[in-house]
Amino acid sequence: MVRSAHFVPENPTRLAPLLGALSLATDLGAGNPTESALRTTLLATRVAGVLGVAGPALTDVYYTALLHSLGCSGYAHEAAALGAGDDLAFLATYQAADSKDGRAFLGLTFGKLARGKSLPARVGAIARVLTHPSAHADLARAHCDQAVALGQHLDVGPAVVAALGEMYERHDGRGVPHGLPGARISLPARLLALAQALEVNLRTGGPPAAVAVARARRGTSFHPELVDAFLAHAPEILEAVSAPSVWDAFLDAEPLPHRVLEDERVDDIALAFGRFVDLKSPFTLGHSTGVARLATLAAARAGTSETHTRRLARAALLHDLGRLSVPNGIWDKPGPLNAAERERVRLHAYHSERILTQAPALASLAALVAGHHERLDGSGYHRGVGVGALEPAARLLAACDVYQALTEARAHRPAMPPEAAARELRALATAGKLDADAVAATLDAAGHARTRARKAWPAGLTDREVAILTLVARGLPNKEISRAVHLSPLTVKNHVAHIHEKTGVATRAAAALYAVTNALVES
Repeated sequence: MVRSAHFVPENPTRLAPLLGALSLATDLGAGNPTESALRTTLLATRVAGVLGVAGPALTDVYYTALLHSLGCSGYAHEAAALGAGDDLAFLATYQAADSKDGRAFLGLTFGKLARGKSLPARVGAIARVLTHPSAHADLARAHCDQAVALGQHLDVGPAVVAALGEMYERHDGRGVPHGLPGARISLPARLLALAQALEVNLRTGGPPAAVAVARARRGTSFHPELVDAFLAHAPEILEAVSAPSVWDAFLDAEPLPHRVLEDERVDDIALAFGRFVDLKSPFTLGHSTGVARLATLAAARAGTSETHTRRLARAALLHDLGRLSVPNGIWDKPGPLNAAERERVRLHAYHSERILTQAPALASLAALVAGHHERLDGSGYHRGVGVGALEPAARLLAACDVYQALTEARAHRPAMPPEAAARELRALATAGKLDADAVAATLDAAGHARTRARKAWPAGLTDREVAILTLVARGLPNKEISRAVHLSPLTVKNHVAHIHEKTGVATRAAAALYAVTNALVES
């Protein structure tokens, strides 16, 4: 667990730079510029400081603000469906708006939604948003649910987890998911609501816009006492986040004692962020965790040391962080990609590398992760390097990533049967693209001839219910599920009802989170 500085592990890792670097991934997933989460954190802690908040309470404010976008990948699929395929642009369209201001909402919908898309695509997006009045509340609930679940896995403390579940509440009680009014909203959540609006308006309209939004929404979205504290010190508070990079200021702002953690806990954080990435698309549920599992087994069969196996497993969990920079409309496109779309895909490996470089505890993984789409003959990306630039671990990670992806469905193709995926992997080795030894270890780890014991499922789910739940998680309607599992639509409907009774899962986003958390997709 995360502990205060009075307990110093043998090789302590400071939590703030680790989560600060990984917040760059949450910025990507929320469609925000780099360091948006860091600036929000600074704003929240500065206002809290004016109010006299200190000690553990200030630490809770700090980490709540830092992790506020932790749930954004959970509703990327739905946001993309609403926004003509671009979930990132959809989120950016409404992020500065008061969700209860109907005129502003309509102005953004008609003026900015799906801008740059074709006229039919724009009209369709506008129609979908206008005919789904609960869309904002649904997305907010999904965001909160995922942030709470992943926050619990990060072990940042109960106050932070509770606040992450309240980030869309409003002072006037008109927020979601619980409609909490005033002081019933935790202080970290109240400060986050104000800080997030300040950050967005500051970068889109400068200090006057930040001051104006605080004044305009005083007593509705924001607690009056918090707004008054900000307005009394607005110039110095806003000045604190005006630099091109606020990384050093963010680290300096962490309240004492600094939180540190044992090295083993870094694995748990990597797992949480691997799941965060995988939840972005119904087609990638369980991908990063599946690659990590396969890589760990393959490394053991290749005789890799425990230390290097652990390093490889962490890299596998985090290799696709940059995937968050690409809109779901590209990842989930059923047809071929155009040149611009291919370039965005190519750059996701670069973004993964950049994020890990920023974290001292993870920087040694950056080059390894950067090579997961490189090929021995130089035909890969994002750098197009060849065999001489790829360490053995990078070759093994690449082979495991290819095998795992081939056995998963994608928008443009069905999942390959394991034997077909194995043949494809061997062909890539023969062609000089993948390392032959890495391929052999990967296929050995995949255990094609091995008989697997039947496992017990959580919540008393049956094999068939698990199969149906994972299809729900991937966004399939009941009619398509009935065809996939060869059951009537009515039988599928009954199974879905039983799944809800057993698990409490009622939406696609919740099903995705449940499936990933319980490793159902990987199984």
